[in-house]
Amino acid sequence: MAGMVATAELCDTNAGLVGSGEVRIMEPVFKMYGQRRSFSGPIMTVKVFEDNTLVREALETRGDGRVLVVDGGGSLRCGMLGGNLALLAHDMGWSGIVLNGCIRDVDEINGCDIGVRALNSHPLKSFKRGVGEKHVPLHIAGVFLRDSEWLYADADGILISNTELSL
Repeated sequence: MAGMVATAELCDTNAGLVGSGEVRIMEPVFKMYGQRRSFSGPIMTVKVFEDNTLVREALETRGDGRVLVVDGGGSLRCGMLGGNLALLAHDMGWSGIVLNGCIRDVDEINGCDIGVRALNSHPLKSFKRGVGEKHVPLHIAGVFLRDSEWLYADADGILISNTELSL
């Protein structure tokens, strides 16, 4: 489902799955960046704090339409994703990035054909110590999520599903 995503329609169509918790709705805490206003795909998780080394490592691998979900601990003290990494993500075939933290280089990211959700922007770059974990369960914006679950994002919000959804 690389095209348009309609999270409201997905919620309506899959009300039973929302009720059972198989489809979960993230709290509306993220701002929209990038030219791709809607995106979806299987999730890859990264957990870091004020260090984007593992974010870069993930985005250097083939995205194959996946969504990188980064738990940056909700830090508002530095930018974890900049214009170069957004361009790399696009070039490597990632569908989008959801970041529980800040970005930087907003104008560059907004010029890039990728979907990005982040808490805010911050001009300071992150540390590069290589500390963090990949492929771990995360709890972000009131929702638990894991590698290989599906994420759907559009202007209305972000859904996490145990499996790929159809309208």
